[in-house]
Amino acid sequence: MKLSWAALGLVLLAPLAVRAVEPISLGLALAGVLTGYISYPRLYCLFAECCSQKQSLSRDALQKDLDSKLFGQHLAKKVILNAVSGFISNPKPKKPLTLSLHGWTGTGKNFVSKIIAENIYEGGLNSDYVHLFVATLHFPHVSNITLYKDQLQSWIRGNVSACARSIFIFDEMDKMHAGLIDAIKPYLDYYDNLDGVSYQKAIFVFLSNAGAERITDVALDFWRSGKQREEIKLRDMEHALSVSAFNNKNMVLQ
Repeated sequence: MKLSWAALGLVLLAPLAVRAVEPISLGLALAGVLTGYISYPRLYCLFAECCSQKQSLSRDALQKDLDSKLFGQHLAKKVILNAVSGFISNPKPKKPLTLSLHGWTGTGKNFVSKIIAENIYEGGLNSDYVHLFVATLHFPHVSNITLYKDQLQSWIRGNVSACARSIFIFDEMDKMHAGLIDAIKPYLDYYDNLDGVSYQKAIFVFLSNAGAERITDVALDFWRSGKQREEIKLRDMEHALSVSAFNNKNMVLQ
């Protein structure tokens, strides 16, 4: 709408000048002005997704999504709400946000990733700035690990260079080769930049079945003791998960 009013204003402000200018010249002039408006970043972002569009996150909106869509995961809700909202509101984080979600298939790990992505980018998982990798799909052959490492590092570096607030989701981490995990490690630490690129505003989400049995064991212990599921605290799970992750050679990030 602003575009059409700008063009109309140019014509209305100079009715006499129109007569003195050849139609082709006037058309080229208007086209040049309109091109200038279209190329202006803020206007461009009205028609296409931009990395800078979402500079903040609504904690209330994220909490509403988690409360209304995610059930039986009170620990995950609390940790994710505090971690994501706190990270996004920090203009100068010291390191990327790293989330590691554990549990059986169907417990909501991918669903939580979707909620996080949708609260940061309107396109959610379809956003140009959200990247999903599935270990068995994208890195299926052990013989190609060296190639995968080079490609993965190049992909991460290129996308963070284009958008500092890039989101990377790695599914089936328990099936990912340890060498590939080593390739990701440098981007998760306290570095101002690596080869001129800062990764401090990026978000890495790791999804894994590792520790699922231990999580079930803790939940059963509470049930047998006559306690409610909601009484389980994060500290009750931390030890169980850390032991499972340590025993899983593909979860050295833990």
